[in-house]
Amino acid sequence: MTTIKGPAIFLAQFMGDHAPFNDLEKICRWAADLGYKGVQIPTWDSRLINLELAAESQTYCDELRGRIEACGVQITELSTHLQGQLVAVHPAYDLMFDNFAPENLRGNPAARTAWAVKTLQQAAVASRRLGLDAHVTFSGALIWHTVYPWPQRPKGLVEAGFRELANRWLPILNTFDENGVDLCYEVHPGEDLHDGATFERFLSAVGNHPRCNLLYDPSHFVLQQLDYLQYIDFYHERIKMFHVKDAEFRPSGRSGVYGGYQDWIDRPGRFRSLGDGQVDFKSIFSKLAQYGYKGWAVLEWECCIKDAQQGATEGAPFIQDHIIKVTEKAFDDFAGGRVEEALLQKIIGL
Repeated sequence: MTTIKGPAIFLAQFMGDHAPFNDLEKICRWAADLGYKGVQIPTWDSRLINLELAAESQTYCDELRGRIEACGVQITELSTHLQGQLVAVHPAYDLMFDNFAPENLRGNPAARTAWAVKTLQQAAVASRRLGLDAHVTFSGALIWHTVYPWPQRPKGLVEAGFRELANRWLPILNTFDENGVDLCYEVHPGEDLHDGATFERFLSAVGNHPRCNLLYDPSHFVLQQLDYLQYIDFYHERIKMFHVKDAEFRPSGRSGVYGGYQDWIDRPGRFRSLGDGQVDFKSIFSKLAQYGYKGWAVLEWECCIKDAQQGATEGAPFIQDHIIKVTEKAFDDFAGGRVEEALLQKIIGL
């Protein structure tokens, strides 16, 4: 068993145009003042990191780490959610996802994909240079538009989709392997990797690649009505990262899992600040500790009701209170005695 590290905070949802959210040192000091020990860095925000330079320069990485640690926190992982999304985009989503790419690549899907692959490979090198052993991203999607089989999917479509997805990701996974970093997919609706079954398909398609791993976020499973505790039992060996995010699901006679195209505030399934939703975090932290999860517990704040500052302020003590310092001895050791081979033989009747 292992004591989970934390609390930490994912900075993506907090970056903004006003202090302290518009500057690396200021937002890190803000996080430290709230009680966070680590920060997860979104690599698409150049105010936080120059990813290309981080992949090229150990000096830059050492200086970046020093600047952040001087603020009282450390880097937990890097994130390439937006860039990973662009590794695989069905043409139906080209216009909406174009904003994730540099302006000069918009309208050019092939160039956009090539850039995304290169960026992920840079992230692998940058993670190593920063002394990190895990990285989070999205898988992208080629067949998400067929998730509900109507009209019925042609035979072989799913296999073809995952074969192509694997072909795009294998060179990236190999780069992460060369750098000793686990690539963790955030299993998420809208991605081809959106539940356990789809992760298994992908894992098989990439030949059970040792760097193909998971970020665990129970909120997405609440909204899908998936058993998020049994998910840990199934996939704990591949879970290398953890987003602590709450959610609730309250279906009605009007709307259910799909949400009826409604805004988040009106959907039956909503993300909530920690403690305001339905996620059983006591059981989650217990299971992760039981299975020896060695990573960080990272707050991802997404709530359609509560203010971000309040959510962040409440998040650090919430996570800290749920982290289990694992025991170093069995509770009934006091009743034991000295173990001798002769005694063992007698107990079993020999």
